[in-house]
Amino acid sequence: MRNDNQRARIAITAVFAAHGAVSGSMATRIPWLQEHLQLGPAALGLALFCPAVGAFVAMPMAGRLVHRYGGRAATRVLIALWCAALALPALSPGLPWLCAAFLAYGAAAGMCDVTMNAQGVIVERRLERSIMSGLHGMWSVGSLAGAGLGVVAAHAGIDARVHHSVAALALLVFGVMASRGLLDTRPEPGEQAPPRFAAPSRAILAIGAVGFCATFAEGASMNWAAVYVKDVTGAGPGVAAASYAVFALAMAVTRLAGDLTVRRLGPVVTVRAGGLLATLGGAVIVMARTPVLGIIGFALLGLGVAVIVPLCFAAGGNATATPSLGVAGVATITYLSGLMAPAVTGWIADVTSLPATFGLIAVITLTGALLAGALRPAAVAPVGAGARP
Repeated sequence: MRNDNQRARIAITAVFAAHGAVSGSMATRIPWLQEHLQLGPAALGLALFCPAVGAFVAMPMAGRLVHRYGGRAATRVLIALWCAALALPALSPGLPWLCAAFLAYGAAAGMCDVTMNAQGVIVERRLERSIMSGLHGMWSVGSLAGAGLGVVAAHAGIDARVHHSVAALALLVFGVMASRGLLDTRPEPGEQAPPRFAAPSRAILAIGAVGFCATFAEGASMNWAAVYVKDVTGAGPGVAAASYAVFALAMAVTRLAGDLTVRRLGPVVTVRAGGLLATLGGAVIVMARTPVLGIIGFALLGLGVAVIVPLCFAAGGNATATPSLGVAGVATITYLSGLMAPAVTGWIADVTSLPATFGLIAVITLTGALLAGALRPAAVAPVGAGARP
């Protein structure tokens, strides 16, 4: 049994890395898409809005797929679809097709996100120790690897249709082969199938609120860190870009090391400490008038929010009898937050200022810290009879 659990952990780690690699591969070739299809900022913004819409609509259906086909089969199919979807946007001949491709891309991403996090929760239960932060850290590693190869391809002038088709095929093979070691979770005899669209329970809403706060701060920082450091602190383009790189690196490293902290302190204390650290980072950002101080602030914010969302997924999966339902509820809320954050940050900054906006974000992260009690572990039955290696 121990060997089966370790094999499942290796498998789900590889799935997270593959999922991240697809995201990283896509992010680096957005400029190619814009130039190839001659899209203006508004048209490109519309297209980039579609993945979040597709994910938001499709994620609530993931629990039913797991119930019908089992966790291993559902995750294997969805990681294959997600990898294959990488090739679709670059093959689109125009904006309507690009929007349709991104809707499918987002739907596959969101449903795979739910099933792989549900698998992570089950493996974590079987191992009886925290692994979710490390899994999300491997997602970040995969994303950085995919982005790195994308930068090389773009620098070499490789057509994105070729780059993404080759990458999609390679990642599809890798994801499907790696996922053979996942646990074959099945519903208990007589267990009722979940609804196609499951409304979150009160407990899931409370956990999702914590994730909402962290994801809002993360989304705002990812999209506005470079702008803030350039416009507010007067940094040059290279230093401004480095602020995002430092933020992303801080998140990746913290997630990889986060499970040790969770095992020592528990999820509630870890999330509370992370929220307070993120709040400190937000305060430093507000006061920053030099590039170094601004970068330090974003690094602290990244360190603070890094493990919160993984722990929210774990808590959501443990708050329901069917892990995929709890994960889907939390994921839907956090995706909504990520969808809102960049635009809302810009709107508030337009009315007030960027420092005032990040002052509000500091208040949001403090709110998440105060709500951390929602992640207190509930008594859950171990996954055993319904999970087959």
